[in-house]
Amino acid sequence: MRDLPAGSLAAAMFAADDASRRLGMELLAAGAGGATVRMTVTAAMVNGHGIAHGGYVFLLADTAFACACNSGGEVTVAAGADISFVAPAREGDVLIAVAAERARYGRSGIYDVTVRRDGPAGQVVAEFRGRSRAAGRLAGPAGPAEQAGPDAPDGPAGLAEAEG
Repeated sequence: MRDLPAGSLAAAMFAADDASRRLGMELLAAGAGGATVRMTVTAAMVNGHGIAHGGYVFLLADTAFACACNSGGEVTVAAGADISFVAPAREGDVLIAVAAERARYGRSGIYDVTVRRDGPAGQVVAEFRGRSRAAGRLAGPAGPAEQAGPDAPDGPAGLAEAEG
């Protein structure tokens, strides 16, 4: 993995990602099918059990996944994902999500993301697997699915089409 060129698709996508940036996420690196993103767990991210809400951990992993699958320069979206929570994170923990491409076939890909607590031990907090689909192009800021409906050529129905 290498530092991001200022004009790369992953860097541009992350710069426009208000959701991730407003949560304090930082894109540390992206390239060659991988990405690293950092986030500190804040008081607003802690649930009633005093641990980080799983949705925030998922969002961190999903952001790393998005940056990794867009690091090659082709607009790519999530087709699905799942996560296993291994250990709790707490307020003040700095989490590092490292995403890596595992397979590419046609317009699809599989990526694994490990979320660890930053520090010498680097305890694993969660393991995430994402499935991607190259979209080719997105029309405008919302993309064709939102602009033209579910039957648009590159909308949700178009993403599920057979390879071709």
